[in-house]
Amino acid sequence: MFNRRDNEPEYALLTGKATKERTQWGAPIDTVPEDSPLREEPFIVNGDEPGHNLRNPNRYKQHGFYFNADNCIGCHACETACAEKNGTPAHLNFRSVGIVECGTYPAYRRLNISMACNHCEDPVCLKGCPTRAYTKYAEYGAVLQDPDICFGCGYCTWVCPYNAPQLDPVAGHVSKCNMCVDRLEVGLKPACVAACLGNALDFGVIEEIPDNRVQAELSIPGFPDPSITHPNIRFQQMKTLEREVKRVDSLPVQYHLDEQQGRYVPEVDESKRPPVEWNLKKLLKSHEMAHVAFTLSVQAVMGAFVLLTLSRWFGIAPLADVSASGMFAPLLWVMVALAAFGLFKLNMHLGRPHRFYRGFYNLRLSPVSREIAGVSVFFGSLAAHAFFALFDNAFARGMSELFAATALAGLAYGGYYMYRLYRIPARPYWDHWHTAASFLGTGLSLGSMLLGIASLIGGAATPGLLASLASLAFLGLLLESAGLLVQWREQEKASSEAAVSWLFMTTTYGHTFRLRLGLLGVATALAGIITITTPLMNGGLSFGAPLFVLLALLAVAQSLLGRALFFAVVVPTTMPGAYFWKNPGFVEHAREVGLADMPQLGVAYEKHHKFDVQELLKTIRETTWQEKWDQFKRIFTG
Repeated sequence: MFNRRDNEPEYALLTGKATKERTQWGAPIDTVPEDSPLREEPFIVNGDEPGHNLRNPNRYKQHGFYFNADNCIGCHACETACAEKNGTPAHLNFRSVGIVECGTYPAYRRLNISMACNHCEDPVCLKGCPTRAYTKYAEYGAVLQDPDICFGCGYCTWVCPYNAPQLDPVAGHVSKCNMCVDRLEVGLKPACVAACLGNALDFGVIEEIPDNRVQAELSIPGFPDPSITHPNIRFQQMKTLEREVKRVDSLPVQYHLDEQQGRYVPEVDESKRPPVEWNLKKLLKSHEMAHVAFTLSVQAVMGAFVLLTLSRWFGIAPLADVSASGMFAPLLWVMVALAAFGLFKLNMHLGRPHRFYRGFYNLRLSPVSREIAGVSVFFGSLAAHAFFALFDNAFARGMSELFAATALAGLAYGGYYMYRLYRIPARPYWDHWHTAASFLGTGLSLGSMLLGIASLIGGAATPGLLASLASLAFLGLLLESAGLLVQWREQEKASSEAAVSWLFMTTTYGHTFRLRLGLLGVATALAGIITITTPLMNGGLSFGAPLFVLLALLAVAQSLLGRALFFAVVVPTTMPGAYFWKNPGFVEHAREVGLADMPQLGVAYEKHHKFDVQELLKTIRETTWQEKWDQFKRIFTG
């Protein structure tokens, strides 16, 4: 609990004014009913009971920030006060000041925007977090996060439109603004507000306009669409700005005044158009390659399993012949191994891989938890199905089919939420039906290739089987192509960050994107050729087998490039950065040239996702059995 001084200045004190009943979004300002027994309970912060007789009369009302952009001078005192109060490392800050500008000399305008967590009425971070590390408290309506529960997946940083949750690449967990609830309880405003030199920041019960303010707007130039989360922040900005305002960071985004919506909407800033390059090495070494490996491998296994199981159940020739051959059980174990590889890569991507089990905690709300649950059921049932397939008796066959059915159920559930978790309004490039087309197309094409290559190796391939699998791959590649082309046409000129994603696709990764399109086109055409010609040729297997292997290589290559681009080019609805702080271009430059070794620059290397086997073995060798047991208990109990 915060210890209040006797001589706190007046500007740091919370006012007791509260007159309105509902927010501009229609939600009640009272977080609990007037007659709730909760109102009589003490507010305990970090196990520390209040050591004073003060009681905030507005404890159970929704609070929020007020920001007067006309007053902000960009001194960063709010950032400094926040960092000092919370003890954050140099590369993290819960509050940051970004910049947008417009006009030219002498009619130049600059707008500084100080932003932290907005403690939203509809907190998508809370709904998305698989570990239930987030809670929206009745006290002050604060959305709080517990870093000790977090296992570092970073999904909350994907879904939040305002950069509020901060994923620490060194510690491997997320933390964020806590509204300084310990200060609120003793009648003080948050540290950032108390430190503001220009009286740009204020704080109080939401919708109660502070003194010397005349506006309480829901948006400001550079602020993402507030309808996504209903944030509890209000703005005043009476400076006259141009119809277009630009960011000063490296992101090629500018904001254009949309008269119909009555707010500034994002669009491409052509003055920052990057050159057309390959950047293949950068693409394949990106932080998200674990997601690429997971989605491709698991979707390939899912596609192959669906084709294999349904053809066996319904007697669909010639795919049913694969199940009747001696390669059936080994093929299932190959699928188990491939899925295990994907799951391992995904788990080791976490900031705290040893706490993977916490991913099941939020099945009620989180699509990530539901994906993890569904894929886990699929994987476990597939392994059990493969185990019982090794035995030839009635009991084993019955158990094998039972687990096959369970695997299909897990596949349907996990596969659906594998798609749903990417339909994020804060990432407009992903929030399109192309994502479903891509995932379904990948499962169909790579699943067919997996069955075909296994049949060729196991000696079970026939011209009819290769032609059937090639036709299925053709459908999958065609679906993926159609979704990609429609998305390109719809999003390239969209009034959202999706247009910037397509700018990166065709410039920063332009040559790689064209290579991917070429591979996709050739693979689709080759799949059609194999489908038509292989059954008609004398010695069709000798003719079709080399073509099928070539098709498999093309399909894997285009899928790898396509999925890597899917993660690399997405542009979130971020708040504007400054010239160095929160500037993605500077962060990338600092890591490349070694400036990130200087902690005062606020840039850190991404370290938490790397798994050092040698360091692990060294630790095992140099500790006693009692120390090993103590470490094990500490890791898994937190």
